[in-house]
Amino acid sequence: MQRLAVCLAVTLAGCVAPATRVSTQDRDRSRDAGLEPPPAVSLPRGVDGGTGPAQGGPVSIVAGGDVTLGYHYEEYFDEQVSRGRTREEMFAYAFHEVRPVAQAADLFVVNLECPFTSRGEKIPKNFNFRARPELVSALLAGGVGAVSLANNHMMDYGVLGLLDTLSTLDEARVPHFGAGRNLAEARRPAVLERRGVRIAFLGYFFLADHNIEPPEVIATETTPGVAGHPSDTAILERMLREDVALARTDADLVIPFFHWGREGNHLPEPYQVRLGHAAIEAGAAAVLGSHPHVLQGMELYRGAPIVYSLGNFVFGGNWDPRQKESALFRARFSSAGYLSSEIVPLQIDRYPRMPMQPFVLTDERAQSVLHHLAEYSGGFEHPLPELVRYKR
Repeated sequence: MQRLAVCLAVTLAGCVAPATRVSTQDRDRSRDAGLEPPPAVSLPRGVDGGTGPAQGGPVSIVAGGDVTLGYHYEEYFDEQVSRGRTREEMFAYAFHEVRPVAQAADLFVVNLECPFTSRGEKIPKNFNFRARPELVSALLAGGVGAVSLANNHMMDYGVLGLLDTLSTLDEARVPHFGAGRNLAEARRPAVLERRGVRIAFLGYFFLADHNIEPPEVIATETTPGVAGHPSDTAILERMLREDVALARTDADLVIPFFHWGREGNHLPEPYQVRLGHAAIEAGAAAVLGSHPHVLQGMELYRGAPIVYSLGNFVFGGNWDPRQKESALFRARFSSAGYLSSEIVPLQIDRYPRMPMQPFVLTDERAQSVLHHLAEYSGGFEHPLPELVRYKR
């Protein structure tokens, strides 16, 4: 039944009705109910996902932070359906307010921090997240074009949970990277093409000497899991440099997405800076990051951006997080590399009226987020230029 639900969601996502003229009142009602039609579905990993003839760029990519569609998000989904909202409305709910930003880009990528499964057993740890496979439709409705699986929650329900996630995403045609049936597969990039530019995404989970996760989270040569290493920065750096160099042979751009850092800390750990710089030195066009549940600084290193943490995004792990600041990172690239970027300030919810639904900030609250990011970036030799004018 779950497989049927996912396939049905994919079929519906590809059948967008032609645009029709609607009144402002009708449009507002549809927006409030989350009734906008879902976008076209991405193609499988490793397959050309571009539209139209090759153009050689520029290509725009939007990146968001941690997405957890299970736990409290699943509770809220079920509660709203029990009150009369349709499942289709609730699939559209999560990314409804940020969807225009995603639609304006060629590719939208996030960190998926929960397995899609109803099977498996909890592995021993502090928090275990999972979401029913049907909730992959929230990614489709939000226009998500690729997801990183390299994080500390992807193995929360063991091998079965991971395998269900891989099959669910493949059926829904959502490209993924950073986890697999063994370490070699977990290290394999997802390669997508947009506007004639080939982009390879790599994913890694690494917390150095602060790692408290069970050993089965990380893949080995013979066991499933996520790409990364339990504690050795030198080993991970060597893996990273190898993977970036290899990916460069098949792609114009390589972008690693790390799950790293210390929770609640706005400043990156020394190992984050070391690995971020190593990625750029090896040929990466940009580096993305998440995990600390808060924003961290952004720098320009050798002409390429490093975004250390984008914070929480659609985060079902907490009903009412104390820290609500977040951001989307929107960047433009040519086939030769990075061109420019923009930071889109967010608030992650309007709890209790609209929990777990991020929205774009446009007033003094947006300025506050940018000032904070400038503060967090103050220790870098070259903060991201877009933040310099916000430094107090």
